Amino acid sequence: MKIRPLKIGNVIIDHPVILGPMAGVTDLPFRVLCHEQGAGLVCTEMVSAKAILYKNRNTQALMRTDPTEHPVSLQLFGSDPDSVSEAAAMIEDLPFEILDFNMGCPVPKVVNNMEGSALMKDPMRGAAIISAVVRKIRKPVTVKIRKGFNLDSVNAVEVAKRMEDAGVSAIAVHGRTREQYYSGEADWEIIRQVKNAVSIPVIGNGDVDSPRKAEKMMRETGVDGVMIARAARGNPWIFHQVIHYLETGEIISKAAPKEVYDMILRQMDLMVQYKGEYTGIREMRKHISWYTAGFPNSASLRRRINEVDTGDEIRELLRETLI
Repeated sequence: MKIRPLKIGNVIIDHPVILGPMAGVTDLPFRVLCHEQGAGLVCTEMVSAKAILYKNRNTQALMRTDPTEHPVSLQLFGSDPDSVSEAAAMIEDLPFEILDFNMGCPVPKVVNNMEGSALMKDPMRGAAIISAVVRKIRKPVTVKIRKGFNLDSVNAVEVAKRMEDAGVSAIAVHGRTREQYYSGEADWEIIRQVKNAVSIPVIGNGDVDSPRKAEKMMRETGVDGVMIARAARGNPWIFHQVIHYLETGEIISKAAPKEVYDMILRQMDLMVQYKGEYTGIREMRKHISWYTAGFPNSASLRRRINEVDTGDEIRELLRETLI
């Protein structure tokens, strides 16, 4: 399969294989590693528009980017057109290329505020937010949606058309309802329907966990790009593997234990550099459990990792297990 660069507004994405936003996962260190492995676009964790307006200190860290990871998409969430557009205008001069709006997050504390995937129940409000943001900023605006809120309200096609009319430059579609969260199979047929219904680029999301799945999604749905999220946890190599397969048809073998060891240490060093040792080591624990899943004695390693507090201790445990 010949893969083509993806154009979103005035932004050219060389490889249309994209790291999807994940709260607590797609922080700056992880994005840098995924970009190095070939992710054509990386996306921040979602950022609250209200938190930007109130100048929340923690929000500044979420919006921090590194010169080596571009192009970067910064994702906002909110429920009010005025506050979201005002927040977008406040941050437009930060070093990111694309502003994404979240209409897909399923977690209750977001949905209960009529944010995230709750907006799938109110497409007019979602369109009003997008229109307000597009009027306020010059950078391309994209949106991430779901199949629908539940199986009784599968409306991704309608929502996508409204978003296109409101001025978005691209749409990412997760082929599950909010009610499903991340369970069951993603519905690629609804992604295909969205692609056929709009003229802007469509990015498919859901169950792309291997090079063959990426190729299959692109072939069956006609999407312009694929978004990989959960399958990248503990596996930033997936972007290189997918791109290589799309270009050559060859499957690259999984990372060897020494490669996993080196990647964990690189991510840990970046975590400590950007967040300090106390926070960086604690946040790194979940990543190590993803990296080492399936390795011999990985359950014991995860238990022991949770008992140590320094990078040197983690290095020693990993050396015992992986090298």
